[in-house]
Amino acid sequence: MNLSHANYRRAVAMLAVAAALSAVTGCHKKDKAVDPSSLGPMPAPPAAAPTATLSADPVAIDLGQSVVLNWRTQNATVVTIDGIGEVPSNGTQTVSPSSSTNFHLTAKGDGGTTEANVRVTVRVPVAPTNNGDSGDMGSEAAFHQNVQDVFFDYDSYDLRPDAQTSSQTAASYLNAHKAIKIVIGGYCDERGSAEYNLALGENRANSAKTALVNAGVPASRIRVISYGKEKQFCTEQNESCWQQNRRAQFSMDR
Repeated sequence: MNLSHANYRRAVAMLAVAAALSAVTGCHKKDKAVDPSSLGPMPAPPAAAPTATLSADPVAIDLGQSVVLNWRTQNATVVTIDGIGEVPSNGTQTVSPSSSTNFHLTAKGDGGTTEANVRVTVRVPVAPTNNGDSGDMGSEAAFHQNVQDVFFDYDSYDLRPDAQTSSQTAASYLNAHKAIKIVIGGYCDERGSAEYNLALGENRANSAKTALVNAGVPASRIRVISYGKEKQFCTEQNESCWQQNRRAQFSMDR
């Protein structure tokens, strides 16, 4: 009877220990993972700030000459240039400012606004002072007899030997008639784009001007302008006609 009672007490004690262990282990349940969707949408990354560059070629010209503006932007949705208006994100444009100009570009995008600037200097001829010259202008006929147009090869603005000789004769006449100021117009034949021929015509006029300046004619007495292919002297479709249109024409600047 005493042995059974002892066994009974031992069994009750073991059950109590097992219940206590079960309660302790039941309190340590595994935590649940965080559901990313419960945190809401992630914020979008900030938009990149726009960048912009603006250049001019050349940056200094004589009055009547042209300049090519070149700009490049990134991350911009609206690009404008003062005096021109809205322009593509990247591009070029030929301009002929009548005075020194600061070209200002603004590029706007989702990431903000940026600006770029380039200054073009325009050299305006200064009226000559009275330096004792006779002021002899000569006659119109004598001018055209001595100051003759020069002609160029296809797609070239290099002075040919005949043009160099003609330029020397023209310089001699102009140096003897110091009151005369001239305009040199650059012309091209009809082949090629209008923009390309405008630049080619300007190079031809400047080649003729350089020859006169090297021969002693002051640059302040010479003005250049390009007509490209817009004013044709001859409209036939042959080389003889095209040659007439590839010229630098000299006129008295009234």
